[in-house]
This record gives sequence, structure tokens and C-alpha cells, in this order.
Amino acid sequence: MWTANTVQDLPAIARSVREALGNRRKIAVLGDMGAGKTTFTKAFCAELGIADATSSPTFSIINEYAYTEANGTEALLHHLDLYRLKSLEEALDIGVEDVLYDPWYCIIEWPQIIEPILPEHTAVLRIELMGDGSRYFSLTHQ
Repeated sequence: MWTANTVQDLPAIARSVREALGNRRKIAVLGDMGAGKTTFTKAFCAELGIADATSSPTFSIINEYAYTEANGTEALLHHLDLYRLKSLEEALDIGVEDVLYDPWYCIIEWPQIIEPILPEHTAVLRIELMGDGSRYFSLTHQ
């Protein structure tokens, strides 16, 4: 659906992804190590107007960022990096369900471990690293 040749292409892709989501707020991001999952998430956060410095939650597992929606409503974005988790039970123990079923945006890196509990209308963003160094982004809905 979209190709990023450089990191400068990501703001436009993040905007397009946000528009394509419609009312969906949960995004499972798939891609190999180094494909750009966290870098895309930073661009998506910037698209929402999140001014905080965003970082990978590899060790904290869940990061939370506040922002203000266009209508003035205070909102949150949760960024999950589940790479280090070993089981669905471990994810449940840290409260992943709380952020999967709240009304806010939730971007989930390495979502495979929680696939059985992903909300029904989760969007799936695949990032594929191409041979020339570009990234190909495709968005589907469950």
C-alpha cells in the first residue's frame, strides 16, 4: 500500500494509516527485527501530536503517551513491545487486556503472543524490508 524509501516518508505514511484506520484504534504491527516497527510508531505518535519523546518499550513492555484529539478530548496511546514475553499468561499478568479493550490507540509490536485475545477489529500493519533498503507497508483488518 505504501513504500518508504527514507525515514522522511514516514509522516505521510503515518497520516495515511491513521486515515485508513477509520474508527479502529488497535494496530498489530508485524515485521522482522529492524524493519521499522518502532520508527513507524514514533511517526504515528507525531501524527497524533504527541510531543513526548517516544522510545521502544522493549524493557518496560508498555509505554503510555498522552495527547489531545482534534475535538479537544484528552486521549492516550499505548505502545506495546511484546518481544520479551514468553507466553500469553505472562501478557495477561502484566495487564495487556486493559489496554487492548480501552478506547485509546494501542500499537502492538510482536503481537503474535497475544493473538488469541486481540480485539475483533484490530488492524494489522505489515512492514517488509525490501532488498534496496526501502520498507513496504500494508494494512489489513481482522
